[in-house]
Amino acid sequence: MRSPAAPTSARQAARRVRILRAASDLGSRDGLADVQMHDVAREAGVAIATLYRYFPSKPLLFLGVLEWHIEQFLGGRDGGAPVAADADPVTEVADTLVALSGKLLADQLLASAVALSSFTEYASVVPTRIDIVEKALGQRLLHLLGDRGEACSRVRLLVYSWWGLFVAMLTEEISTEQGEADLRLAARLIAAR
Repeated sequence: MRSPAAPTSARQAARRVRILRAASDLGSRDGLADVQMHDVAREAGVAIATLYRYFPSKPLLFLGVLEWHIEQFLGGRDGGAPVAADADPVTEVADTLVALSGKLLADQLLASAVALSSFTEYASVVPTRIDIVEKALGQRLLHLLGDRGEACSRVRLLVYSWWGLFVAMLTEEISTEQGEADLRLAARLIAAR
C-alpha cells in the first residue's frame, strides 16, 4: 500500500480538509462499516482518484480523521496555546488527555470508526510510519513537558497509555470516570520527574 500524499498548496490543503470533514460527518452518522469511499468523495466534492491520492484506504482515511480532530481540539499542529509559567506540567498533561478523551467519546460512532481504523491499519503492512511524537498530540505533550531528558520517550508512553484507556472507555471495559482517574495516574507516573 502506498503512503498518503501530502497537500502542497493551500488549495490542496482545503480539499484535504473537505475530505476529512465529509468522512467525519459520514462516520458520525453511519459508522465505519457503512461509509463508502465513493460517498466520501461525493460529499467532499472531489473525484474518487483525488480521495485515494490523499487516503489510499478507508483505514488511513479514518486515521486522518482522528488526527484532524485532535489537531482541531488542540488548536493546530504547533502545540496549541502557550502554557502559563506557573502551570504544573503533569496537571496540564492530564487535563489535556482527559478533555481530549471526552471530546472524542462524545460521538460514539465516529470514535468507534477511528478506533477500528487504527486496529486495521496497524494489522496491515504500511511502508512508512511517522513517529507519534511528531503528530499534533505528541507535539502538545512535548510542549507541556518541556525539552527535558527522555521527553520523547515519556510522550510516547503517555500517548500509548491514553490510547489504551480511550479504547477501554469506548468499549465500556472501564467507566469514563475510571478512565479519567487512570489517565491522571498515568500522567503523574510518566510525566513527573
